[in-house]
Amino acid sequence: MYFQLHQPWRLKWFWPGDPYDNRERYFDYPLTRSIFEKVASRCYFPATQLLLDMVREHDFKFSLSITGTLIEQCELWEPKLIKLFEELISTEKVELLGETYYHSLSSLFEDRAEFRDEIEEHRNALLKLGYEPTGFRNTELIYNNSIASFAREMGYRSIMTEGVGWVLGNRSPNHVYKAKGSNIRVLPRNYMLSDDIGYRFSAKWWSEYPLTATKWAQWVAECEGDVVFVFIDYETFGEHHPQHTGILDFLRHLPTELERAGVSCLTPSEVVEEYAPVGEIDVPEFSTISWADSERDVSAWLGNEMQRMCFEEAKLLRPYVIESVPEFVWIWRRLLTSDHLYYMSTKALSDGDVHAYFSTYPSPFDAALNYMACVCDLKAKVFREKAAEKQRKAERMK
Repeated sequence: MYFQLHQPWRLKWFWPGDPYDNRERYFDYPLTRSIFEKVASRCYFPATQLLLDMVREHDFKFSLSITGTLIEQCELWEPKLIKLFEELISTEKVELLGETYYHSLSSLFEDRAEFRDEIEEHRNALLKLGYEPTGFRNTELIYNNSIASFAREMGYRSIMTEGVGWVLGNRSPNHVYKAKGSNIRVLPRNYMLSDDIGYRFSAKWWSEYPLTATKWAQWVAECEGDVVFVFIDYETFGEHHPQHTGILDFLRHLPTELERAGVSCLTPSEVVEEYAPVGEIDVPEFSTISWADSERDVSAWLGNEMQRMCFEEAKLLRPYVIESVPEFVWIWRRLLTSDHLYYMSTKALSDGDVHAYFSTYPSPFDAALNYMACVCDLKAKVFREKAAEKQRKAERMK
């Protein structure tokens, strides 16, 4: 099992006359803090303490993927959470996964420089927590052959992705595979068993409601294959499913019920050591997959013209920002966080409901308008600074 922890830096409603002339010109610190502290009290603290108790009492193992932006917010507003994560790591039953520091779509840039920089920055953040990752989890499980090969070049032994039907064909997700063109091991998510907890746990319309740890553990035990990969948002435990639904009780009883069903838990590095790949995963770049929405592609972030325009505008700013002042780099990289594009989705039905749930905007059009205003304002600042630096150099040469 692995759990994903992430919170973005949320944008202010941009106004050119804002008196701030730094990062607070763009990012809404009070809103970001309010949402973070709400989720911390409902989920991060109780779930992490519970998991710590579970690994101490049982042979229960799992992995965590913690974005750099969440680590920053913990350090600012709840440093005790960092201590809890460090306690989990010290048990040696929990592995941390590498990913992009900013939970960005930099893996989709034509130039790999930003992707590389973000992976390295995230690796350094985990080293400060006392852990060096060997498994990689790209933003939202975005995956193709090129991304897998690059992760291997960066030193990772395994990469997580979605067990998409058309990719697997008639094969099961319950095996280790290798990536086409690389010897990195591919661990495909069993989305049915994952979503039974992540999405359907408190759904009273579901034929299997209520879901108990006993029932779910038996489903896992009955699976064919070598290993079942269950990947879930950490916020499942107390935020997406409030505590009154019984989600923490479900989690509390899970180790005991898995043991009774004869199911053992392994970390990604243990899986790679114990199981050889049974086949190859082939995902060309033009067919990139993810774990998002019913399409399980990148349309959650790039599915409409607004999203693609915003993505391109931010991406093309990189060579100019990187050569600019550190404050502009700080702002730009947090603007790359994929959540900002996610809020612009105009999908309907259940996918649209999920996008709306996470957004603080009245509509996706407001999200796009505000984001583009921020990017364009930053762009103007970058070029003004570039012109000023050119002028300063000219004056020094006189």
